[in-house]
Amino acid sequence: MIRPGSEAELAEILRDASAPFAVQGGGTRGHRPEGEVLSTSALTGIVLHDPAALTLVVRAGTPVEEVEETLRGANQRLAFEPMDHRGLLGSSGTPTIGGVVAANVSGPRRVQVGAARDHLLGLRFVDGAGHVVKNGGRVMKNVTGYDLARLVAGSRGALGVITEVALKVLPGTETAASLVARGLDDAAAVRAMSAALGTPYEVTGAAHAPQAEGGSRTVLRIEGFAPSVAYRTKALAEALKPHGDWAIEDDREAVRAEWRAIRDAAPFHGTEGDVWRVSVRPSQAADLVARAGAEQAFYDWGGGLVWLRCAAGTDLRAALGHYDGHATLLRATPDTHARLGTLQPQPHAIAALTRGLREQFDPRGILAA
Repeated sequence: MIRPGSEAELAEILRDASAPFAVQGGGTRGHRPEGEVLSTSALTGIVLHDPAALTLVVRAGTPVEEVEETLRGANQRLAFEPMDHRGLLGSSGTPTIGGVVAANVSGPRRVQVGAARDHLLGLRFVDGAGHVVKNGGRVMKNVTGYDLARLVAGSRGALGVITEVALKVLPGTETAASLVARGLDDAAAVRAMSAALGTPYEVTGAAHAPQAEGGSRTVLRIEGFAPSVAYRTKALAEALKPHGDWAIEDDREAVRAEWRAIRDAAPFHGTEGDVWRVSVRPSQAADLVARAGAEQAFYDWGGGLVWLRCAAGTDLRAALGHYDGHATLLRATPDTHARLGTLQPQPHAIAALTRGLREQFDPRGILAA
């Protein structure tokens, strides 16, 4: 493993490289491409935190836990609540903020605030030729020029190795409550979640577990100041009466613990088989799950994200056929990853565009992804 201690050292390593590297943050994501591991875990430290401007600048290898602790001290948060993959993948290591941005890791709150890339003000990265690239800035108004930051976010290290990120953060929430309905089938649950997300009550999470203990469990989250949360949960429960009976759970710590479990796909922890993450139009989600033949399913993002656990080696993409979305293989053996591919194959036109981008940023093919 190579662990450069500075951006300049990283740039020199990439300039002199003759064989591909597998770029790694904290090593929590399990399967990685072939190549010598190039880790950003030594590039740590918070460069700037301006609570008044809701701005954070941090080096890529900084643990997410350290970032969140710093923000809690100022009653602030990462709005996109990134997932911790360790429980699902059985991996070790420490999640880093650079890894979060590189994979665009976004949790249940995405339905309200968007993805990780939507909170990027700018970043620094080193491309495959060893050039240091800076894009964006450290304040909201500095958005001129090409938006390379959002291009690199989610590229999984294929376009460059992130060294520093500037993020917009949000104020913390005083409390949270959940509305819970039992016994809804998948299609009814998706309709209920869609209805809830269409109300003015600022729902910040909508999930459905068909195989929860005691029967299916559909959960909606509301956050904010206590009086507002109390009013909005009652109003939402009334608005959703056509979609079932809704109980209010308002124990703040219990609610937060449940949504951490939803964020981390906890229903699949300690289970056997492959795990797939499927992005889909919510209106198609229930039918997609029905034809998947999966051993276990779980819905997030109001039905826009479906987690599926299948028998080892299952070609889920073949089973699903055509739909509006894509399937990512998260947990499987290396042989299954090699045979089926971790990421959904791209249509020809998009694949050509992707190749063109990689040739521009990594002309020698040094960054394996």
